[in-house]
Amino acid sequence: MDDLVPFASRDYLALLGLLLFSRGADFLSTWVATPTLILEGNPLAKKLGWKWGLFANFALCLGFALWPLPAIVISTSSVLVAARNFQQAWLMRSLGEEVYRAWHVARLQEARISLYLLCLLGQTALTAFVGAGLIYFAQGHFVAVAIGIGIVAYAVTVAFYTLLSVWRIRRALG
Repeated sequence: MDDLVPFASRDYLALLGLLLFSRGADFLSTWVATPTLILEGNPLAKKLGWKWGLFANFALCLGFALWPLPAIVISTSSVLVAARNFQQAWLMRSLGEEVYRAWHVARLQEARISLYLLCLLGQTALTAFVGAGLIYFAQGHFVAVAIGIGIVAYAVTVAFYTLLSVWRIRRALG
């Protein structure tokens, strides 16, 4: 199932639907959390903006629907990112994006960086551990392996973009 599927076949349409749903959930959750993209952690997504981001995501969905393994990995990661976005979106919107960012930066300044990084490591390592366990115990079941890889990819993505954000904040503060 790691081979390509024929364009417009039943499998292609199922994978396309899965990708459109999961990438759409990520897109929607980002819009709910940060409609002006001020809080967007991905510099490429921020640079593309909503219109070009929508186009790029649609093209990504059309292309990766041909390839089951990455389609399931991307879908898994996207749904987990959307869930993470929705978790804090209410606070971001109720405070306002600028106020939320200022509040978040102030909390980072008050905390010991070692404690913050330890907590980030704990969050992402434990999440990756679940994905790695799924991969290990999947016994070659393709979908389970792909979901496990997606969970690990999500953990790596959260760690990467969070560290990038913290680095930028600390650099800006001098």
